[in-house]
Amino acid sequence: MPELSRRRALTAAAAVAVTAHSLAVPAASADSGHDHGSLPSFDEVYKGRRIQGRPVAGGGHHRHGPGYAVFVDGVELHVMRNADGTWISVVSHYDPVPTPRAAARAAVDELRGAPLLPFPAN
Repeated sequence: MPELSRRRALTAAAAVAVTAHSLAVPAASADSGHDHGSLPSFDEVYKGRRIQGRPVAGGGHHRHGPGYAVFVDGVELHVMRNADGTWISVVSHYDPVPTPRAAARAAVDELRGAPLLPFPAN
C-alpha cells in the first residue's frame, strides 16, 4: 500500500466534504443559488431612470451558466447573488438587497443622477 502523502490526504478530505455537502443539502436549495430563471423580468422607470432586468443564458462578464442581467438607462449594472440569496451590485456593493430590481433601485439612489458608466471587462 502506498504511503499516505499530504496531497492524497487533502484530496480524500475534499472528496468526503463534497459528498457530505451533497447529501446534506436538498437538491432544490443546492441549485437555488444559480437558478435565476425563476426571477421575473422587470422594465420600469424609477426616479426618472429606466431600469430593466431579465434572466440570461450565460456569456458576458462573470457569467458562467444561467445569470441575471440588470440595466440602468441601457448600461449594464453588474449584479451578483450572494450565498444567502441577497443581491449586490458594483454600485452598492456593501448594501445587500433581496432582488435584482432592488439592486437596480439602490444603484439609482446611489448614483444621484450621475450616469452609470460601463464596467470594463478584464
